[in-house]
Amino acid sequence: MLGTIVNTGTILTGSVLGSVLRKGIKEKYQDALYTAMGLAATALGINAVVSNMSKSQYPVLFIVSLALGSLIGTILDVDARFQGLVGKYSRSKLGQGLSTGILLYCIGTLSIMGPVMSALHGDNTYLFTNATLDFVTSTVLASTYGIGMALAAPVLFCWQGAIYLIARNLSGSFFSEEMIAELCLVGGVLIASSGLGILKIKDCKALNMLPALAVPVIFFLIKGLF
Repeated sequence: MLGTIVNTGTILTGSVLGSVLRKGIKEKYQDALYTAMGLAATALGINAVVSNMSKSQYPVLFIVSLALGSLIGTILDVDARFQGLVGKYSRSKLGQGLSTGILLYCIGTLSIMGPVMSALHGDNTYLFTNATLDFVTSTVLASTYGIGMALAAPVLFCWQGAIYLIARNLSGSFFSEEMIAELCLVGGVLIASSGLGILKIKDCKALNMLPALAVPVIFFLIKGLF
């Protein structure tokens, strides 16, 4: 768990640093940062999709995952509930920033494989690398959205902690390369859609698509039974 603790700490540190820097940034520069974050999220999402598309053994799975996940998320109205909850405590665009930050921190090969490697081999290299990237990302996000971005840290801790416990107590083969590729593929679409929302091109309500991440996991669980 050392790697996860370090990763969580870098997000907290970056969030504090970014929020301090934010106080000296004029509104027009904050708008420029919003645009930069939107472009970055869109680019990272597209890169994740392109990088993992060739690794996918089930090309239709991510389409089915997005369709089912979006339907379930819309029925549950995940996005509106989350934005409403955050809106009670902040008048800024914190909800938008948190949803983007959580996706960027949690959905990626380093963030998923890191806890697995740590649990099975005691190797924290992936997590330390991810921590470095998340420090930079959290600093920029907090300079745009404020100290509230620190709330993404406990989400990351729970996410990676759960993966660590599963890998340690069940089986390392549970998180196969095929599953991770499918998760990163779906996650890339979610990250890109979040970027489009920040750029005000299209409000895709990325949080409503979060249940899509569960579909590949369920698919591989069922597949493993046969």
